[in-house]
Amino acid sequence: MRARIDVSEIEAQTKIRAKYLRALENEEWGLLPGPTFVKSFLRTYAQALGLDGKALVEEYRLHHETPSETALEPIVATPRRQRGGRDRGGRDRSARDPDSGPSRGYMLAVGAIGAVIVLLIVLLVSGGGSSTSTTSTARGGPAKKGSGSKHGTSKAAGAPSRRSAPAIVTLALRPSAVVYVCLIGDKGRKVIPGVELKPGETTPTYHARHFEITLGNSSVTMLVDGRERTVPPSSQAIGYSITKARGRKTLAPGRLPTCQ
Repeated sequence: MRARIDVSEIEAQTKIRAKYLRALENEEWGLLPGPTFVKSFLRTYAQALGLDGKALVEEYRLHHETPSETALEPIVATPRRQRGGRDRGGRDRSARDPDSGPSRGYMLAVGAIGAVIVLLIVLLVSGGGSSTSTTSTARGGPAKKGSGSKHGTSKAAGAPSRRSAPAIVTLALRPSAVVYVCLIGDKGRKVIPGVELKPGETTPTYHARHFEITLGNSSVTMLVDGRERTVPPSSQAIGYSITKARGRKTLAPGRLPTCQ
């Protein structure tokens, strides 16, 4: 507080979660993973603040850490045989004496346990930065710098994916004779409300995601996305559905749009 250092700054520097830093300040040891982590956090926190980490760890051990029963030395020591030499049978005494020193298997087990503890500490410290911004903000502290992109990514990943909107298709008509046209655009909008187009006229270029059209005869050229499409001869009205993805599809006689 005297140095005006925010918790989020220490959090970014030490990679220790803000909730654990506050637990250290308040001596809420029950909120921390365990004595091993407490001592490791104390050393790291003290180094970041320029304090004596060794003194803090010793003070914690004296006031808050209970000695383990396995760490206590036996009151009466078992007399050990003299190392080296051979017994009456000529065999090496140190090879068969269980008190001659720790076995190789014991040393391997101790080394494996130590490696697991170190790995857990590294994983906890390195993995603590992902949720720090949310924790700091919820408790009134400033969010960690640079964490917005991460949370933005996680929100985007958790939100339902939106389907991309259908592409826009363009349509223009060029009649070669008088032709009846009913053109329906998006949401049922009547683009050409059932009128007769005269030859020599070209309609404006219309834009929509989906067109439905009824033509009274085949005397018209359709310009779909700038490409000319002719209409085959027919003795009755002709209808089409036009989209960007599927192009021009012929409609069944009973499904022709009307502009009545």
